[in-house]
Amino acid sequence: MGANDNFNWYVLHTYSGYEHSVSNDLFVMSENNGLQDRIVEIVIPEEDDIVEDSKGKRKVIKRKKFPTYIFIKMDYASEMWFLITNTRGVTGFVGPKGKPLPLTDIEVKRMGLERMDAEDLMLNVGDSIKVIAGALDGFIGEVKDIDVERQKIKVSVSMFGRPTPVELEFSQVQKIQ
Repeated sequence: MGANDNFNWYVLHTYSGYEHSVSNDLFVMSENNGLQDRIVEIVIPEEDDIVEDSKGKRKVIKRKKFPTYIFIKMDYASEMWFLITNTRGVTGFVGPKGKPLPLTDIEVKRMGLERMDAEDLMLNVGDSIKVIAGALDGFIGEVKDIDVERQKIKVSVSMFGRPTPVELEFSQVQKIQ
């Protein structure tokens, strides 16, 4: 996690389209209240998406992976709850009855908030995996190559009765025991 074990990732729910505004307001609030050492990171996970306009031109846009959600790494205390939940655009923390529930280490890595390595996945070339996200969700495959730097693995899955190589992100697969 970091130097201080008290820092955990939490999930905030926001109004639709308010993610960046809330992120900026939380940054300003932490500065104004001297909480820079308590709130260490605010993330809105985004991915590049290629879209085509009406004239057939392609362009890359940023698309939110989890619309209406913000991830915040902080040292949580009850006074923080009040300041954060009273920020314009925040509807509350994700957790039972709005009580913040920290994400587990594996959830943090699967969501791409912190880098994953092959040891986190406990994967080796030749292992069987199940695809748990994306277009191939539910497919079973065999690991052919692991690229830790790019956070991707090459997998052979069976499509139409033929082995087909595909490249997937670490977060899209789960080892089959």
